[in-house]
Parts: sequence; C-alpha cells; structure tokens
Amino acid sequence: MVIARRNGSWPDQGSVKEALRKVTLFSDLGDEDLATIAAQTTFKSMSKGTPLITEGEEARALYIIQRGRVKVYITDDEGKELILCTLGPGQCVGELAILDDELRSASVMATEQSCFLVLSKERFRECFASHPHVGLQLVKHLVLKIRQSTDDLRSLGLMDVYQRVVRVLLGLAQNAGDKLIIQPRPTNQDIANRVGASREMVSRILNELARGDYLAIETNAILVNRKLPAHW
Repeated sequence: MVIARRNGSWPDQGSVKEALRKVTLFSDLGDEDLATIAAQTTFKSMSKGTPLITEGEEARALYIIQRGRVKVYITDDEGKELILCTLGPGQCVGELAILDDELRSASVMATEQSCFLVLSKERFRECFASHPHVGLQLVKHLVLKIRQSTDDLRSLGLMDVYQRVVRVLLGLAQNAGDKLIIQPRPTNQDIANRVGASREMVSRILNELARGDYLAIETNAILVNRKLPAHW
C-alpha cells in the first residue's frame, strides 16, 4: 500500500482534474474549482486483497476510485461476510462517515489492483460548504444509496436464493453484443456473500444454469447467453 503526494510517478494535476470531472459529486464544478480540489488530493495505490477501510475505525477521508474495484462489506463476530456492493472507477467510497463524524459502518477492500484519489475530511467539508452544487449532488447520491438499500432489503426479505443470485448477476452484467458479460468474474463465494447463502447453493445454481446454456462460465468472465428463468 502506498500513500503519497503526487510526483513524477503520480497523475499530474490536469489528469486529476479530469478524473474529478467524471465523478458525480464534482461534475457540475468549473475548471477553477476542480483545479483547487485536485491540488488538495493525494494518491493511493493498493494491491488486491488490501483493506482500504475497516469497520469501526475513525473516518478521515473520502476515496475516489480511479482504477480497479472494491467491495464494501460487513462481518459478524464469527467472521461471516455480507457484501453490500462493489464499486469501480469514478465512484466514491467513505463519504457517509465523514459527514456525521460516526465510525466507519462497513469495511472496504480492493478486489484487484486499485488506485484512489484521496480527499481528507477537512478538505471535503470545505468543498461541501463552499460549493452548493456539491451539496446537491451529494443529496442525490445519498438518495440513490437509500433506494439501493431498500431494494437490497426487499431482495433479502421477499426473494428466494435463486432470485437473489439472478439479481446479482444481472446487476453486475454489461452489454456485449447480443449477450451480457460479467467481468471480472466474481467467485462463487463472493456471490454467496452478497445474497446471504452458502457457496454450495450458489455453485449448484450456476452449474444448472450453465448446463441449460443460460450461462457460459469462463475463467475470467461469466457470459449470460439468454434471458435467465424467473424461477429455479
């Protein structure tokens, strides 16, 4: 893990400014404001499997994913894991706790080699206070999270395991011609951690969908060949 001020090996200010422009929270800001925020960021690089945030720790910064992916998850006393979501380039993580001064409510880990722009709690609050557009975008962002949480609760409470697995697969899939592709491929355990089921149950579901030619499971990807059945 590396944390450093930008130098010759890190993105220059122009690159950082353009990266910030693609982030919903800052998309309405002008060049001058973006340049000011860019000058206040640091850069962080993390290898796969490295924790970025640990549940229960003090919140000190907002992280903007520049490259790679992370999983946001919670664990119980026995170490059982429930994945809340996965995030990729252009998305933010860690914004909630730096607003209310509470401890981190979930952990975050890099699931592949990842790079982040880091904005400290103090700098983010200054930005929030001085730029109304950032405040409005933050409200929209939080509303979206609430809606997602509602959908997740509905899934856990009203759907069976098969339906939850299908929901996760379709949520991860991207268009690839006449098919859908999930890449990088999540492990069966990752899917199980997202749907609150055993890895064995998820494996049975995926294998049966593959035998029915609904899925093509490859080393680094899953292809959705056709519409998945509503029930299993």
